[in-house]
Parts: sequence; C-alpha cells; structure tokens
Amino acid sequence: MDEGSRDVLHIDDEECRRVAGVMEVVGRRWSSGILLALGRGAERFSEILELVEGLSRRMLAVRLRELESSGLVNRDVIPTTPVSVRYQLTERGVDLLRSLRPMALYAQRWEPPTGS
Repeated sequence: MDEGSRDVLHIDDEECRRVAGVMEVVGRRWSSGILLALGRGAERFSEILELVEGLSRRMLAVRLRELESSGLVNRDVIPTTPVSVRYQLTERGVDLLRSLRPMALYAQRWEPPTGS
C-alpha cells in the first residue's frame, strides 16, 4: 500500500460527512459551472447565463440563491435605476473553486470526454 492509500484510511466519519455536504452543493447540476463563471470574472446575471451553456434563467436564480445561502457567493444590490445586482465569489467560494482543480485533473485522467 502506498503513502497516498494510507492517508485515505485516516479520514474519519466526521470528515466524510463534511465532505459529503460540500460535494452535495457542488455536485448539483449547474453549480460548478456557475462557480467557474464567477471565478472567470462574470458578475452579472446575464454574464453568468451566457457562460454556462444550457442553463435557464430560472435555474440560475435557484442555484445563485443556494450558493449564496451556502456562503459561496455574495449578492450585491446596487441602488441605481434600474437596480443593478452583482455576484462574486466569497473567500470560501474562491477556496472551494481552487480545491476543485485536483478533481478536474482526476476527471481528465479517468473520465471519458462528455462529447459536447
């Protein structure tokens, strides 16, 4: 058994539950795409919608509320006429997006292309 395999054996039940909670949020359809769009600099609803192919307006609104309530996204309402709303990743959201990189590398190694 190599060193990496031994590390896995030291993950306790509490850590597994915490990871499962994070994966549940990120694993919801569209969530990771929205986080990535925000990480790439999108701030407005329409910009996010444009960057995440196939995402509907309704589902974007739902996912943004979920990501905001999870502490991953900030929603800033600017009192202009008309009202302007900007979204951005929180520090927690940025950290989560960075932590998804190893999973992306895993997917490149082991998962077949999705064939867009």
